[in-house]
Amino acid sequence: MSSGNSSTTSNQMWGGRFAAGPSAIMEEINASIGFDRKLYAQDISGSIAHATMLAAQGIITAEDRDSIIGGLKQIQGEIESGAFEFSRKLEDIHMNVESRLATLIGPAAGRLHTARSRNDQVALDFRLWVKAELELTEKALSGLIAAFLDKAEQHADTVMPGFTHLQTAQPVTFGHHCMAYVEMFGRDRQRVRHAIEHLDESPIGAAALAGTPYPIDRHMTAKALGFREPTRNSIDTVSDRDFALEFLSIAAICAVHLSRFAEEIVIWCTPQFGFIRLSDAFSTGSSIMPQKKNPDAAELVRAKTGRINGSLVALLTVMKGLPLAYSKDMQEDKEQVFDAAENLELAIAAMTGMVSDMTVNEAKMKAAAGAGYSTATDLADWLVRELGLPFREAHHVTGRVVALAESTACDLWDLSLDALQDIHPGITDKVFEVVTVEASVASRTSFGGTAPERVREQIAWWKDKN
Repeated sequence: MSSGNSSTTSNQMWGGRFAAGPSAIMEEINASIGFDRKLYAQDISGSIAHATMLAAQGIITAEDRDSIIGGLKQIQGEIESGAFEFSRKLEDIHMNVESRLATLIGPAAGRLHTARSRNDQVALDFRLWVKAELELTEKALSGLIAAFLDKAEQHADTVMPGFTHLQTAQPVTFGHHCMAYVEMFGRDRQRVRHAIEHLDESPIGAAALAGTPYPIDRHMTAKALGFREPTRNSIDTVSDRDFALEFLSIAAICAVHLSRFAEEIVIWCTPQFGFIRLSDAFSTGSSIMPQKKNPDAAELVRAKTGRINGSLVALLTVMKGLPLAYSKDMQEDKEQVFDAAENLELAIAAMTGMVSDMTVNEAKMKAAAGAGYSTATDLADWLVRELGLPFREAHHVTGRVVALAESTACDLWDLSLDALQDIHPGITDKVFEVVTVEASVASRTSFGGTAPERVREQIAWWKDKN
């Protein structure tokens, strides 16, 4: 009777997906092959380099090396053709490959794992993958920068309102605005390059955490795998995921930059702004409102930022309390990086497409550039330069001029000279040469300013650098 009750209780406790009991749960939580199979090429490359080094050092025979390398290349072909059968019972990509290698070449397969551990093996595979992804990201960012440079060059003279607090501040050019994003994505690309430099050390040979007694040549494997040098501390080597965190940090910052421009695209596409238009390639319609054209690509780029930022926070949280050296918690690193990488790659590609695709409404931009008395600062600067007023007094005089324009519902350049001289008798008709939006933009000739000539200098500098 008690045996029957125990069986019933067990079935209730381990029901559903885990009907087989604790072993099923352990297999489910322990297995990583569902996602780390993505590392197959890096795993096989690392094993080929390791086997080559072992033979060169006399740790395994040349015959075993050749059998191992031949088998690994066959396995890679099977994986890439879709013929390879992955097993969850073998936990991860390393054991899946090793098990298949044993089937193909017999006992020689067991010699491949000499002088290494899954701890340094996974660190190697993951570093190789992240390094390759960073190189792809660098290339993608260069393409995005090029798209912004092309758009900036087309619109170095196109006047638009510059904003602070999303309120009209001062006139700028659209080319100058585009160049602001070139600077942002240029910093992202520089961070990518620094990250590649930081991770360019080979982990293989650190073994479980203490190194190995075998006479291995870690410099040989580092060189074979394209690393600058081997890592210098075996404990740090197997417990380090800074390279993954740095990738996610770069991805999060870059995603924020993408999201900021995506937000501007969404705003600028509204009829109220009408600054730009996206083609149907990057827009969708409404299921019930035939007049709608929604900038969905920009909205989705904006949304990806939350997902990518979440991946960074997740891995930071995983790593925050781990004692040295390796802990199984670190298995949770890859899905976050894989997901962030996939979404960042897509978001950069979408933004590159939108920047190239967008049509600029120059007339709308120019009309908006003069709204809100955006050249008021130019008037204040003129009062300082021409009349010698202290800036604070010039600011006060300009405020009275703006109030007059508001009360008569006209622009600054539409006010009469008599009306201006009633506010300050020193004002002359030369003031009308500085209060137009074109004059305002042209006057901002300081290094890095919005004057078209400065914008073209920025573009030329970046084209040479890109």
